Amino acid sequence: MRLLRLPPRLAALTAVITVAFTAAFTAARPLSGQALQAIGTTSVGTPVMLEPKSVSRANGIVTATVRVRLVPPLKAAEGELKSSRTIAMYDCAKRTVATKESWYYLDEAGTRQGMHKVVKLPGFGPVFKGSLADVAMTYLCAPPPAAPARK
Repeated sequence: MRLLRLPPRLAALTAVITVAFTAAFTAARPLSGQALQAIGTTSVGTPVMLEPKSVSRANGIVTATVRVRLVPPLKAAEGELKSSRTIAMYDCAKRTVATKESWYYLDEAGTRQGMHKVVKLPGFGPVFKGSLADVAMTYLCAPPPAAPARK
């Protein structure tokens, strides 16, 4: 398997474009038995799934892993890529995102890896409305629900 290194902004744009071409989603079985949580849908109707145990928060940055099924599949030298898993960092205050790592799978279940990309120096870039990053940021950066008022 070859490791592809992309400039940070190109990696982020690649992730956004990948999601823009998806049209439908069927929940894939998570890796390592991890439960997935639906957190919203992209502008083209693709549900975005979150790996809840992957969420961490530090210094205003939320890091999380999200998954989508690619419909139609993306054609690549490795074969048809049918699902993806991405680790990204979300700067809630600046509304920017940086992709750290992405996997593209040859099956919907995410068990047969087709491509793996690691961003050596992730760089934060804009979040495009309706994209995978927008759905994830909206969910991850939402203020906590207000506690009920006491009487």
